[in-house]
Amino acid sequence: MKEELLARVLQVLSINMRWMTWNLFLAFIPLLLSVWLFRTRSGRSWLWWLGFLVFYAFLPNAPYLLTDVIHLIHDIRTIESVWMITLVLIPVYLLVTLAGFEAYVISLINLGYYLHRIEKSEWILKVELITHALCAIGIYWGRFLRFNSWDFITQPDAVLTRGIEELLGKQPLIIITASFVILLVLYLIMKRVSLGFVMQRNNPIGRRSGRTEY
Repeated sequence: MKEELLARVLQVLSINMRWMTWNLFLAFIPLLLSVWLFRTRSGRSWLWWLGFLVFYAFLPNAPYLLTDVIHLIHDIRTIESVWMITLVLIPVYLLVTLAGFEAYVISLINLGYYLHRIEKSEWILKVELITHALCAIGIYWGRFLRFNSWDFITQPDAVLTRGIEELLGKQPLIIITASFVILLVLYLIMKRVSLGFVMQRNNPIGRRSGRTEY
């Protein structure tokens, strides 16, 4: 019985690792682009703007991992072992989801750093809100319409026509609004945690003395 259960768990994890690895790969593309676009001193050439468009096209892939909880529900029904679910399955899902969303948070932190560097700090909040809204739409397109980031190139007509038509429905608007709120709340929490961690690492004296210097 134990051998059969273990074999089932390994089978589920093996199947999950395929799409988890692929989704994480897509989630880390905008993170890597954000480092090049917003952390280097390269000028805004045509190549920079092309990278910027690719950055926004792939950015929804990072928070998209939040929606993969639907696979967790199916896997729980498949394994049916509380211990395996608690000690193996849920930690794997949490780790993958957290990694994907952290890629989203750091990408936007890098974007905010760039806006601050070019003396446009007053734009940061507006850009973050617009980005959350665009990613909420992108998540809906990806999860329900099954569009991919590269469909902007391979089938732009379908993305613009079907994608925009779907946005006019009541149910899509509710889902997108809920996704926007979730992204906003989680981002505010994770941004504070991430920046706090960086400040602690960069300010060991202030940490030891109980003071925080900015």
